Amino acid sequence: MKTLPEKWQAIFDERKDAIALRLEDFAAVRAEEYFYELLFCILTPQSSARNAESVILELKRDRFLENGFDPVPYLRDPRHYIRFHNVKSKRLLHIREIYPNLHELVIRDKENIRQLREIVLEMIPGLGLKESSHFLRNIGVRGLAILDRHILKHLKELRIIGRIPKSLTPKRYLEIERKWLKYAEEVGITMDELDLLFWSMETGEIRK
Repeated sequence: MKTLPEKWQAIFDERKDAIALRLEDFAAVRAEEYFYELLFCILTPQSSARNAESVILELKRDRFLENGFDPVPYLRDPRHYIRFHNVKSKRLLHIREIYPNLHELVIRDKENIRQLREIVLEMIPGLGLKESSHFLRNIGVRGLAILDRHILKHLKELRIIGRIPKSLTPKRYLEIERKWLKYAEEVGITMDELDLLFWSMETGEIRK
């Protein structure tokens, strides 16, 4: 059986209870919050998670799902600026339009995780495997890789991958996901736990 490098294992042992609690938090997210979890995952690429969280709080406060309004001013606010705010605002409005159908599918198909991810990808143009996996993880779905440059750096250090690809085609993304799943099984730590471990090693926090 493989093991993590000694230093990494020591960090995991120190943080595993907090990691487990965070995964429980994801599983406990109420269905009525799924909409805003999806919006959060749309806002985070190229912007900080803290800024995205602040925007989401304001959209919730003003009942974006129920009322529908131009979200651009919220994303442009210098207190929590979101890059590519015009494009992302259009995507938020599109999600609001199709969300009732998506919500039903997510509730119904939550056990078939890869099929569910494909449904999310089909229903939201421009959404990638990373963002769709991130959304599903944040509502309690486990076993999907969220591959960004920070995670890829750790996968390379662990020799799960030989190099960090310059771009991630869907085929390459799924290939790395399979390799990471295999490694996780070999070391006896789930991919979701490893994801939060890697992020805590980057930031010192166990965030979503």
